[in-house]
Amino acid sequence: MLDTASPAAKAPATATTPADAPAASAAPRPPLWRREALALALFAFFAVAPAIAQVGAEGYLLSLVIRAMIFAIAALSLDLILGYGALVSFGHAAFVGIGCYAVGILMAHAVPDIFVQLLVTLVASALFAFVTGAISLRTKGVYFIMITLAFGQMVYFLTTSLAPYGGDDGLTLPSRSTVLGTDVLENDTVFYYLVLACLVGVYALLRAIVGSRFGRVLRGTKENAVRMQAIGYDPYRYQLAAYVIAGMIAGLAGFLLANQLEFVSPAFISWQRSGELIIMVVLGGMGTLTGAIVGAMSFLFLEEILARITQDWKLIFGPLLVLVALFARGGILGFFRRAK
Repeated sequence: MLDTASPAAKAPATATTPADAPAASAAPRPPLWRREALALALFAFFAVAPAIAQVGAEGYLLSLVIRAMIFAIAALSLDLILGYGALVSFGHAAFVGIGCYAVGILMAHAVPDIFVQLLVTLVASALFAFVTGAISLRTKGVYFIMITLAFGQMVYFLTTSLAPYGGDDGLTLPSRSTVLGTDVLENDTVFYYLVLACLVGVYALLRAIVGSRFGRVLRGTKENAVRMQAIGYDPYRYQLAAYVIAGMIAGLAGFLLANQLEFVSPAFISWQRSGELIIMVVLGGMGTLTGAIVGAMSFLFLEEILARITQDWKLIFGPLLVLVALFARGGILGFFRRAK
């Protein structure tokens, strides 16, 4: 018989199909500097902010921007698990508190070296994140929210009971951390650029993570965990790894916060602080990283401006958040992208 099969049917099984072939007609990916234009602009602003601050109240402005950068680091850490992993943690401030108290307790025992304090901070945050994450990630949805809240409040009440370290009143630090025995961080400008370097480093690290296979699996788990498991990935392991990374970065934010304020308090660990971090991520735009920085800046600057108008500034801030939720889906970044 004549072979009547079509040429397509005769093609080898290993031939490249149109779906597998590179899309020749697809638009080329924009260069890195264009994709990261907003982040680069923000970092450039932070870099020149000390020079701008000299025009006005330098100490006040530097303190405000340092605080914004520290909370941007904390918000970035939460965005990794919330924006990319859909894990709503109401106990994230506990990691910030661990970083704060690691500095405070070591200072109280005459261990001011920055490298020792940072190592203790990261190890303690990682251990707490691993233990609590291993338990919390066995649950889903509202149960995950409640169990992270419970762990956060557990740390909060633990710190209130630490009478040797101030208890409810908190603990005042004698100085900032030392670097190789020197008090170079007492200079606000030096400390400012240390915080900026940490922010840039954390952003670069998280950008690399979310762009890697790990990040793609994490996003896939957010969309459909069952499907990711079916194709051979264990969502639990990836989520736990992300939770530990986020906890360590939040601990770093706490380490910097304690050094800026030279004071640690259980108030840093309350569930309200965790709620504020969630608001920062949602306000800027979840799952964007840059949005976490924008959200932290917007939250703190609005708080500062509104607090000068009235002591009941939250009565104004609350409706603004409602408007963002209703009309700016995707947060501030999402609003401006749609407006283009």
